[in-house]
Amino acid sequence: MSLATAPAPTAPSAANTSAPALQPHGPAAAAYVLPPGGQRAAPLALSFLNPDGLYDPRPNGYSHLAVAQGAARTVHVAGQGGEDAQGRLADGFAQQVAQALANLGTALAAAGARPRDVAKLTVLIVDHSEQRLQTFGQALMAMWAGAPAPACTLIPVPRLALDGMLFEIDALAYVPAG
Repeated sequence: MSLATAPAPTAPSAANTSAPALQPHGPAAAAYVLPPGGQRAAPLALSFLNPDGLYDPRPNGYSHLAVAQGAARTVHVAGQGGEDAQGRLADGFAQQVAQALANLGTALAAAGARPRDVAKLTVLIVDHSEQRLQTFGQALMAMWAGAPAPACTLIPVPRLALDGMLFEIDALAYVPAG
C-alpha cells in the first residue's frame, strides 16, 4: 500500500510513500481551521492511498484514494476500470463492469469503507445504450445488496483512458471517524 500526506488546504503532493496503515501524520494532522465563531475545528489530514490488489496508478498521474480525516473521513475513490491488479483489461462490457466494481470494493475496503458509506458515484460508459445501463444497474444493485443506492451520475463518453476500456466508476464516501 502506498500513502502520502499533504497539508490541507494546499495542493496535494504527488509523491507517494509506503506506510503500513492509513494513519494521519505530518503537518496536516496538526493543522486547525478556525471556523466562523472562532471555535477550533478538528484536525484535518489528507492522505493518498494506492492499496495492494489494485494496479499502480502513479505512472498515470493519480492515486486510487484520497482520504480526508476529521470528524468524518471523506474517501475519494479515483475512477476504477475493468483492469486487474496487473493492468490487464477484461474482455467485454459486463466483465469490465464486474471487475471495476470489484476494484471499487477493494479501494473502499483499503480506506475502511463499505459500499453503504458511498454517497456519490460517477459512471462513464463508452457507447452507452439501454442494454449497458441494464447490465450496470443489475451489477450495482447486487453490490449494494438491498441497501440504499448512492447518488449516481452516468456520463456517456466516446472513449476512456485505455484502448478497449468501456466502463469507469469513481466514488465519494463518508466514514464516521473513530
